[in-house]
Amino acid sequence: MGPSLGLSLGWTILAGSLGVLIGTVFQAFHASQGPTMGLPQMIQSRAQFGFRGVIVPLIANLVSLVGYTVVATILISQGATGMWGVNGVGAAVLISAVAAAVAIFGHGWVHGMFRLLFWISLPLFLVLTAAILTGHAGGVIHASGGFNAAAFATQLAAAASFNISAAPYVSDYTRYLPRRTHPLAVISAVFFGSGTSAAWLIALGAWLATHMGATDGLVALRLSGDAIVPGFGSALAAASISALVATMAMSAYSAMLTLVTMADCFRPTLPGPRTKASLVIALAAAWTWGALTLGGNAVTWVNAVLVGLLYGLAPWSAVNLIDFFVLRRGRYALMDLFTPRGVYGAWGARGLAAYFLGFAASLPFFVAPGLYVAPLARRLGGVDIGWLVSLAVSGVAYLIVSARFDAEAEAAAAARVAPGP
Repeated sequence: MGPSLGLSLGWTILAGSLGVLIGTVFQAFHASQGPTMGLPQMIQSRAQFGFRGVIVPLIANLVSLVGYTVVATILISQGATGMWGVNGVGAAVLISAVAAAVAIFGHGWVHGMFRLLFWISLPLFLVLTAAILTGHAGGVIHASGGFNAAAFATQLAAAASFNISAAPYVSDYTRYLPRRTHPLAVISAVFFGSGTSAAWLIALGAWLATHMGATDGLVALRLSGDAIVPGFGSALAAASISALVATMAMSAYSAMLTLVTMADCFRPTLPGPRTKASLVIALAAAWTWGALTLGGNAVTWVNAVLVGLLYGLAPWSAVNLIDFFVLRRGRYALMDLFTPRGVYGAWGARGLAAYFLGFAASLPFFVAPGLYVAPLARRLGGVDIGWLVSLAVSGVAYLIVSARFDAEAEAAAAARVAPGP
């Protein structure tokens, strides 16, 4: 992303690393809620937004998940065409069908794919990294670049979005940990695991973009790998495609559950296997259509989607974390999260007001390079600070509207009232 905007290798790695650092801090603190609550992140978010009001961040999360699958489909179809000359439309349909099938088989299959692909991918990328460091990965500098404030800010925002946008479902994994698990253990494990891997691959991608003379990441990966050992590049590309397909399957599964949760906001919903499968198939058809319709430069769409997701999820993240760590300090009436008649109500006015204030404040600063630059961002030379404005405004607004909030009184009310179904 950075090199495509004129950023040098060093500045791209720095911007990417800083962005990952910021994004992973948010992700890790969301993850730490899992053992305490034992609930999916968006169910816990009913405490801030209300039983029905949580549909607002749910919509942002759904857009995030579908956006990822659209971008992944574009990346794979364009990369497969560039590497092997296959039909792009056929590739898009095939990989979408595989991802949908894995999602339909369910949670266990998704996790199984990731565990297998970890052990396949890790040695491959370690070899590539060693070859780059020792000068055996080929390539010469095709794009030296330099420093540009707008490009630096865009790369940083995209890198931050990569992990912040995973925050809505990160506790779907940590909620299975024992309640006694110390929050710092979860925070450190997620921070170093998720943050290190993302920063590592961003650095590799930046090197490929500046040294291999290819605008497609998979094509550049194959070229560099084949410079090490003929055929090694295809193995790297195949492992990367498999990882993207696994991510699509995870996103499809999570998007299906998000749709079910949205429906449950207004009517009790317990979908069976057929309903779940139908939703996944509908989602697969939608993201395949989106990928084939958009086409164009994959990097442009990756950038636009990541930045867009950050704007939609940043205000939710600020409200959720302040509520958990500052206001309620991890103490919730869990049963009241499952009814609109509990202490959290149907619509959480404070959370919704803070969310929309933060989102509205960010819009004049919105930047999607190659697509749109908002008026105030244009005055700043295209530097993207809108997501930081969103985080700050939503967080401060939630504290202000919660100035008279009494956690002890809420806990007492929850203890007195046994909400109905």
